[in-house]
Amino acid sequence: MNDALALQDQQRIAESAAHRDGLRGGLAAFDAWFAAYGRQCYTQVERVPLDELDGWVTDPDTGDLHHHTGRFFTVHGLEVGRPGTPVPLWTQPIIDQPEVGILGILARRIEGVLHFLMQAKAEPGNAGGLQLSPTVQATRSNYTRAHRGGSVPYLEHFQDIHRRPGVLADVRQSEQGAWFYRKRNRNVVIETRDEVEVLEGYRWMTLGQIHRLLSRDDVVNMDARTVLACLPFTGAGGSHRPGKGDGDGFAAALRRSGEAQAPAVHHMRDILSWITEMRTTTDVATRRLPLAALPAWQRTPQRITHESGAFFDVIGVRVSARGREVRSWCQPMIEPADRGVVAFLTRTVEGVLHVLVHARAEAGFADVVELAPTVQCIPSSYRALPPQALPPFLPEVLDAPAERIRFDTVLSEEGGRFHRAHNRYLVVEASAEVPMDHPEYRWMTLHQLAGLLRHSHYVNVQARSLVACLHSLYGA
Repeated sequence: MNDALALQDQQRIAESAAHRDGLRGGLAAFDAWFAAYGRQCYTQVERVPLDELDGWVTDPDTGDLHHHTGRFFTVHGLEVGRPGTPVPLWTQPIIDQPEVGILGILARRIEGVLHFLMQAKAEPGNAGGLQLSPTVQATRSNYTRAHRGGSVPYLEHFQDIHRRPGVLADVRQSEQGAWFYRKRNRNVVIETRDEVEVLEGYRWMTLGQIHRLLSRDDVVNMDARTVLACLPFTGAGGSHRPGKGDGDGFAAALRRSGEAQAPAVHHMRDILSWITEMRTTTDVATRRLPLAALPAWQRTPQRITHESGAFFDVIGVRVSARGREVRSWCQPMIEPADRGVVAFLTRTVEGVLHVLVHARAEAGFADVVELAPTVQCIPSSYRALPPQALPPFLPEVLDAPAERIRFDTVLSEEGGRFHRAHNRYLVVEASAEVPMDHPEYRWMTLHQLAGLLRHSHYVNVQARSLVACLHSLYGA
């Protein structure tokens, strides 16, 4: 019975993905709504000195930044040891936010088609204003109203989840392990049969409409992407019948990649054993340090920055907002030094699309290693590092001819903690020079990744974003 219900869920999700124009007005109606709401919901961001952040305290002994309530998050220093790597020891600031937030999307059938209630949300780190966000996107400090602001709309649908029917996805997932220390959020999708009042700034959308928006720069935010990646989506069902699009080898291989019976380069038990081996043999030692005592990092009134100018800065901002639970606040943010590159290399093996995943260690991961994209880096930062530290396969991605690039969109990372953190997200067909075997990499199908996404701490947030982007190509 459970298998039958799971298959029904997959089919209904796939049918929603097949409705790429929606049921009412298509993307033209969305664009008009999004633009109109953007004129009344926005954030205005002013950079301010770190010592002038209202509500935030610089510890006189350590230099660490924390909120006066003890809630929200702390910025402190971290020493990271990676023996045997090109950079065996370094220090950095990192955000420590131990509470688990909720990233929740409410789903409901409308005219027989599954729709998702999405929010147009303005975050201080967004470059272009509004982005499409989950129904609920809130830290525990937010939804318990530590900021003394308004309540979080629709929160009641995501409380006591274990007592609710209609759970399509529910899993704790990590966030950026290079900038967050062991940060987790609950990624959840709940289907309701009840009538739901649609508040201003919210809109029911089919999965197909959201998928189309993923091809636009800076529209679908990171939190929406990670939740959507956790859906049990295979691409089967709806208008995607066997044989459709067989003239395009990539499209046919992509569809097969989501099928349970599709042949794979590596059996799932071997993938799990490899991940366990990488977690067992990879040494990552971390030690908390005072923020004021980090070697190679300098604090000015305006920012904390690395002496090379690479990597990222910690800055202070004052935010004025309209359409948020709180109208004004101050906070520290991480600002990357440059735009990053996040890419999957793909290869078709026995007619099935495989993606090349990297067993990547990051200082903030709870379990040492998670599966990451083939390439995940800020290329300009490597000018400050030894040449051997350059990520494998980066030239393969950056020098790929246009005919091998299947997805190419600039997307933002989380706008509540990161200021204008942009990555170029790419799906690139690999050349013949890319090897089939590499100790830190494995070729996997989308069905195999979907299996791991039902569990915590296996697939990192950048790879989850790329999984959502790959899903968007099923009906493209």
